[in-house]
Amino acid sequence: MRRSIVILGAGVGGLRVADHLRKYLSDEDRILLIDKSDEQTLGLSLLWVMRGWRDARQVTVHPSVIEKRGVEFERNEVESIDIANRRVGLRRGRDLAFDALVVALGASLDSTLVSGLQEALHGPNAGQYYTLDGAVEMRHKLRHFDHGKICVLVSRTPFRCPAAPYEGALLLADLCVERGIRDDVQIDVFTPEGLPMTVAGPAVGQELVTLLAQRGILFRPKMEVQVINAQSQELAFASGEHVTYDFLVAIPPHRAPRPVAETGLGPQGWIPVDRTTLRSAVEGVWAIGDVAAVPLVNGLFLPKAAVFAEGESEVVAAEVARHLGYEIEPQGYTGKGGCWVEVGNSEAAYGAGNFFAEPSPLVELQPPSGEHHKEKEQQERSWIEEWNRDHAGQPASAG
Repeated sequence: MRRSIVILGAGVGGLRVADHLRKYLSDEDRILLIDKSDEQTLGLSLLWVMRGWRDARQVTVHPSVIEKRGVEFERNEVESIDIANRRVGLRRGRDLAFDALVVALGASLDSTLVSGLQEALHGPNAGQYYTLDGAVEMRHKLRHFDHGKICVLVSRTPFRCPAAPYEGALLLADLCVERGIRDDVQIDVFTPEGLPMTVAGPAVGQELVTLLAQRGILFRPKMEVQVINAQSQELAFASGEHVTYDFLVAIPPHRAPRPVAETGLGPQGWIPVDRTTLRSAVEGVWAIGDVAAVPLVNGLFLPKAAVFAEGESEVVAAEVARHLGYEIEPQGYTGKGGCWVEVGNSEAAYGAGNFFAEPSPLVELQPPSGEHHKEKEQQERSWIEEWNRDHAGQPASAG
């Protein structure tokens, strides 16, 4: 009997699940990967695009190459997820029935959730690097900036890649040094968090604050923005404080994609899952990556980062195969992972550990080095080469 396994989203998690599943299942089983685009970007490359070290063509990958591995790829947009009737509604074409569903739709950016942010981002004195287009645009805008105050603003939590706002500030400082304008530029970071990368623990957070301070970057914790005035270039915070900027670098609010939120599986839109199997409360439905809410023992949630989506993928693939009756050993997700923190001058720190450790995550931040920077480059290169292989019009490798 032929079964249909539908995977929504062709980012890191979705691609890896599809790839692992094809190895587990028989040829009779249909694996269908849905995404609205056949162009994806690895998140760690976006800061390098903003910095001017990569162009858009170098960091673009094409998920459709997975068709050469026996997985169907369809470029389409998800309109609805009908859990009760086990169907997915697509913008173009028929609804899809599924025997197993993996939701890997990531997180959506929504600048309308902060008053004035959308207007600011459309102007010449603000930008964001959480999308490829945004990173390219911000790079061009920064060419005209040569003095004044840069405010790096985390607008809301949670957000993808807990290190990225601080990496961005550090790379902006590095850019200013390169251009010979560092003495003329003040860089401040504002966040609702008490410390950077709160989920990794206070020791890691304090080490990041020290890295920022060593490069003349001011860290402003527990600052929740309420209104952004693009005309006066002013930030109004819940504390009552008002701060002016000459250039605003915004981390836009993140929310669960609309079709996911409308399922009602999670009160905040994100899908709660068992942290060992990534299974949702509904039999035969899994969530992976940014869209999943993976609980930790300290009451927080696993960070939204590609490294965790990749680690979860083999676990989910095995669980789907077991659900379909295959004799596969359960993997059991461990919560281990790490990420690089770029500091400039071709160096990066590296934070890694066990986020499932008790009574709290056990994470260590290794100091910046050129070797860590090279490791990050290799991670980017291997991903880009793998998901462009045999694609017509293949872009050049990054590096």
